[in-house]
Amino acid sequence: MEPESSKAGESTPDDAVPTASVEVYYDGDCPMCRAEIGYYRKRGSDALFTDLTQDAASPEGVSCEAALKRFHVRDETGRLRSGAAAFAALWRATPGWRWLGVIGGLPPFVWIGEVLYRFFLPIRPYLQRLVRWLMPQSAS
Repeated sequence: MEPESSKAGESTPDDAVPTASVEVYYDGDCPMCRAEIGYYRKRGSDALFTDLTQDAASPEGVSCEAALKRFHVRDETGRLRSGAAAFAALWRATPGWRWLGVIGGLPPFVWIGEVLYRFFLPIRPYLQRLVRWLMPQSAS
């Protein structure tokens, strides 16, 4: 079997531009969110992290205000996910968490996760204040 030769101008793995499998939109003003995103970065998540408060780039079709209220991820297929489904997409792109992303994205687990996420949303502002009070340096 002969090795393949590349033609002039043809993209090869060595010159291909690496791209992230998912894009994560997060609230960079939220100390809990920053800490969580930092964790996923350290784990080597195959994700592009977009800080909605710095980059002024909300997901297409979603206002920045709405995007800041719920967690959004554009998944590996290009579909925009939010809430529990968004976490499952991020986990699928994160080493050590992929198994949970696969399971967590399936019914009934994604439905249960969404119910839990919706319970969390109203208390998030209070938790943010508590974190800022306990760790003032994380608020900067």
